[in-house]
Amino acid sequence: MPPNTESGLDEVARARALSLYDLAGARDEGVLDDLVRFASQLCEAPIALVSVVEEQFQRFLARVGTDLAETPRSQSFCAHAMHGHGVMEVPDARADPRFADNPLVIGAPHIRFYAGAPLATAAGLALGALCVIDDKPRAALTPLQREGLTIAASAALGRLEARRTAREAERAARALADSEIRFRTLADTMPQIVWSARPNGVTDYANARWHEYTGTAQGEVAGDAWSTMFHPDDRARAREQWQHSVTTGEPYQIEYRLRMRDGGYRWMLGRALPIRDAHGRITRWFGTATDIHAHKIALEEREIVSQELSHRIKNIFAVIAGLVQLSARAWPEFAPVAADLRERVTALGRAHDFIRPRGPARQDAPPLDSLHGLLGQLFAPYQLAGRARVTVSGGEVTIDDRAATPIALLFHELATNATKYGALSNDTGHVTVEITPGTETTLLAWREHGGPPVGAPGGEGGFGSRLIELSAVRQLGGSVHRDWRPDGLVVEISLPSASLSRTR
Repeated sequence: MPPNTESGLDEVARARALSLYDLAGARDEGVLDDLVRFASQLCEAPIALVSVVEEQFQRFLARVGTDLAETPRSQSFCAHAMHGHGVMEVPDARADPRFADNPLVIGAPHIRFYAGAPLATAAGLALGALCVIDDKPRAALTPLQREGLTIAASAALGRLEARRTAREAERAARALADSEIRFRTLADTMPQIVWSARPNGVTDYANARWHEYTGTAQGEVAGDAWSTMFHPDDRARAREQWQHSVTTGEPYQIEYRLRMRDGGYRWMLGRALPIRDAHGRITRWFGTATDIHAHKIALEEREIVSQELSHRIKNIFAVIAGLVQLSARAWPEFAPVAADLRERVTALGRAHDFIRPRGPARQDAPPLDSLHGLLGQLFAPYQLAGRARVTVSGGEVTIDDRAATPIALLFHELATNATKYGALSNDTGHVTVEITPGTETTLLAWREHGGPPVGAPGGEGGFGSRLIELSAVRQLGGSVHRDWRPDGLVVEISLPSASLSRTR
């Protein structure tokens, strides 16, 4: 009885390896028949076989001199021969303790002489053997016969390997074809344009949506032809950005206008990502183009409406300031109050002007979300030529339209009071504003220097103080602390950072 396992034998690996070969096809097509005939003639043996040894049976892929198609593995001579490094010879099986009681020795075909060359893969997995058999005891094979048997076994394995490779290639080709069919079917059902390009950026595929949009015929997307469908003003930018992505491997994203089949243009959002292999090399680019024309037009219309509304609001501030000034002229006793009110309206106008939408003529204006920018506009009227009387330092803080108005009123009141009573009331004083951003809390410190001595007002303070409290505490949820120091007023304002911008 031959052993079922030997050192280094992995039956699971052998079974997996055998499943890769087209063994049944090789047997039915007689791929190895000429080799067993050659072996039989070379060794002058009546029987020659090519066997593969499975877990329970050995099966014959080619045979001459016998009608046996398979035998149990327990009776297999080849199960022993396939683990050798050369030809295994049994001169007389009846005299060999391994085979003396073998049914194939005791009964038909009455094996006496056996010589088998192993079939083993490059990875060392034993598959079977090519053997010759005689029903009479014999002397050893000649060197020429032994070498010929080894060469025939090598040729048999080579043919099996070639069929395996062809079979795998056919499977891969079918899988690739099926995958491509599925991809194209999926791509053609998508509302977006879907395209792909080779690693060098040359486009070689676009789905049906491309041809529906542009009216181009199949195949007209190849190479750089796609860019000719872009608006002339967008082509150079699109090519430059695409070449940058191809060179660097960075994702591609761009908005451009694409020419439709009717000659008109529609805005598209183009995106592409690279596909990389295990070594990080780009093997392909896949991209999409999404129609954003309606969204783009809606944004442009909203921008126009927003600018018009903002312009009208700005005019309302101007009208209110004019009405206040006109009232002051009609009632001179109202003039001081009117002046304060007009300045507050003007401060609100500056805050609104800072946060209102930027049209083409205002692209050089300060950033929409900059606290430094807002304070710079508010303090501009207080600066002197060649010398800044109010300086702002510290980190940048993002603000939005909700926070801009109360902040503008707060610092306008501080600047107005400093002009009337504090550091800005003479020619030598100045003010510093320090911004200290924080994750939870943002601190704003107003410090006056070089002004006349000031003292804390009696009672609850005037309208300006209440306005400061209203802006910082009620509207922004913060706190205000005043310190009337001999060298100038210090106001420390603590604001929740989340109240300054909706994006936080």
